[in-house]
Amino acid sequence: MIPRYSRPDMVSIWEPATKFRIWYEIEAHACDAMADLGVIPRENADAVWKARDVEFDVARIDEIEAVTKHDVIAFLTHLAEHVGSDEARFVHQGMTSSDVLDTCFNVQLTRAADILISDLEGLLAALKRRAMENKMTVRIGRSHGIHAEPTTMGLTFARFYAEMDRNLSRMRDARAEIATGAISGAVGTFANIDPRVEEHVCDKLGLVPEPISTQVIPRDRHAAFFATLGVVASSIENIAIEIRHMQRTEVLEGAEFFSMGQKGSSAMPHKKNPVLTENLTGLARMVRSAVIPAMENVALWHERDISHSSVERMIGPDATITLDFALARLTSVIDKMLIFPENMLENMNKFPGLVMSQRVLLALTQAGVSRENAYTYVQRNALKVWEHRTDFKEELLADPDVTTALSAEEIEEKFDLDYHTKHVDTIFERVFGES
Repeated sequence: MIPRYSRPDMVSIWEPATKFRIWYEIEAHACDAMADLGVIPRENADAVWKARDVEFDVARIDEIEAVTKHDVIAFLTHLAEHVGSDEARFVHQGMTSSDVLDTCFNVQLTRAADILISDLEGLLAALKRRAMENKMTVRIGRSHGIHAEPTTMGLTFARFYAEMDRNLSRMRDARAEIATGAISGAVGTFANIDPRVEEHVCDKLGLVPEPISTQVIPRDRHAAFFATLGVVASSIENIAIEIRHMQRTEVLEGAEFFSMGQKGSSAMPHKKNPVLTENLTGLARMVRSAVIPAMENVALWHERDISHSSVERMIGPDATITLDFALARLTSVIDKMLIFPENMLENMNKFPGLVMSQRVLLALTQAGVSRENAYTYVQRNALKVWEHRTDFKEELLADPDVTTALSAEEIEEKFDLDYHTKHVDTIFERVFGES
């Protein structure tokens, strides 16, 4: 976690104090359940709640762990310092460390998912607003970086909206998959603890009991969770790359907002660099870097090992904190993004009329010309425009092979820009449920 790329609400989920608070709640709720079942005395379960308002001393726990070499035992020792050794003697009864660690980790991931879901909802709102504003703002669509056919800036935003809407569904599914807990004891058999304890603890923490845990919660759940984060990050980069391309000097169809007093270069005062979206590309790489380790964590020895542990201690905070920051940054970029409609039209007309080539090709075939000949007629005139920046329509009107098949009026009609936007409302209805 780097403060520069962190937001406090997400960071707080991963603070040691938050972790120990969740550990405490797991143990206290487990004691309550065991007391209800008559396994331990009620007074001992009640005594654990004396620590309800305690600020657990992270430094003291670290001090104990330096001797025990075991973080959960260190915490339990510190808890007994607050509750009393005799009163705390039933804490953790029948449980194993993984019950606490895994259930806590999933609580943290679930809370992180809630923030990420909210982030995505905010981003979707910004994308929808900009799509509606620019629904009919015509720009050239590109394939392979080369002018293809007209589209609109609204459709560009709508495309990103649809992608992020899918990501919102994926994130909700990922949250549901990770929201499980396990209080099943050593190797997950419930030999020393009643399954009803697990049910109670999970209910109190907003989780569902893991159907079968081997001492650890199965890591395929976590692999799916982090894979979802990786997909969201890739979608962020997809949008960022488009904005970066739009901001290039030669294009300049859209750009990040450049604030008063902002500097683009230490050497060249004229620069306005797309630094935010470049940063988003980098942050996306870091989030995706968590995906493969999460997948490698699925394969553990027998009923458990801890090869996953060090990995998760890093990727849990790093991936969620980074993605939270990236989503917030992208939302701000979209919200404030500058759009240049005049430049879009100017770019589209750099090779006058050329982007209407397919309409002419189709018209020729409809008029009885073979596709092979029609392609030849259109291409040879298009190449003149590429080479000499002449007007495509004028070249066609001067070509007897073309004019034999098509009248001047028919050729003229093929250069109607509105033809390319006639189904924008249809697409918007599909994406937003409104046009």
